[in-house]
Amino acid sequence: MDAKHLSKVRRRLERFAGEVLEPVARRDSRAWGVEYLRGVMLDGRRKSIQPMAERLGVDHQGLSQFVSQSTWSYYEVRALLAHRVVAGLGPDVMIVDDSGFPKQGRMSPGVTHQCCGALGKQANCQVGVSVTLANEKLGCPVNWRLFMPESWNDDDDRRAKCHVPEDVTHRPKWQLALDAIDELTEWGVPTGKLPVLGDAGYGEITAFRLGLEDRGLSYIVEVKSSTSAHRAGAVPALAPGGKRGPKPTTPKYPPAVSLQALAAELPDAAWQHVVWRDGSKGQLGSRFASIPVRPANKDIPRDPDTGELPLQLLVL
Repeated sequence: MDAKHLSKVRRRLERFAGEVLEPVARRDSRAWGVEYLRGVMLDGRRKSIQPMAERLGVDHQGLSQFVSQSTWSYYEVRALLAHRVVAGLGPDVMIVDDSGFPKQGRMSPGVTHQCCGALGKQANCQVGVSVTLANEKLGCPVNWRLFMPESWNDDDDRRAKCHVPEDVTHRPKWQLALDAIDELTEWGVPTGKLPVLGDAGYGEITAFRLGLEDRGLSYIVEVKSSTSAHRAGAVPALAPGGKRGPKPTTPKYPPAVSLQALAAELPDAAWQHVVWRDGSKGQLGSRFASIPVRPANKDIPRDPDTGELPLQLLVL
């Protein structure tokens, strides 16, 4: 957005900022919050403090102090933003994902050489895990977490210089996503009514899927075709004993098979066609079928009463 367009929406932006920054106690902090939003929206390749302050024509130190040293809490601000998005968007789904933010140096919190989606390769970057509320046409991230690599856990020098709190340590991305969803629930966002969507970076994690089920959330997440699972009707049984040695006494599930193999077993009548959206060259869609399966992960907790593994529905 250039300066001319930003000037036209300034009053609307100030009204919006007045609503979401209402929990910020100090008036001067709220004013700097408005300037920060203007800086983020204004055209410019670099969105760090000094370049933004120069484009805005405001004091660099004041903007920096608001971002890095002010004591206001994000909690209530994000909660107000989330409720505003729910009211204005009417979301149908929650999307969990992560984004990479390329960095040149090593003194940004959580920065390291890791997978950077923005660049499509391994690079020096930060990674943020987000939860986005979306409908068929629009989406808006409403909660997020900064991913902290394990290498930062014991790097006391960088942690001190970057003001990383002691309780902020490495947590896997899928757990950060569940934390963010839990926080949305605490804010009163109707998460229970919204299915969760995610790519294989999250869907491949059995603990993440079970975490969603424990929270009573439905979901459609991507998994690899090579992922193994048990058929829904599989039951543990004693393996036949050999001629020598003791006979098996612990029932075991039969060998798991790949999801690709399970899909190949389905008759043509089991498949349906779904249209995702209208593209420039026609409708975009895919075949899908539902297959109930049992996870093959040995670390999954079983039902304490029946010893059964949880049942999950595979959507292709």
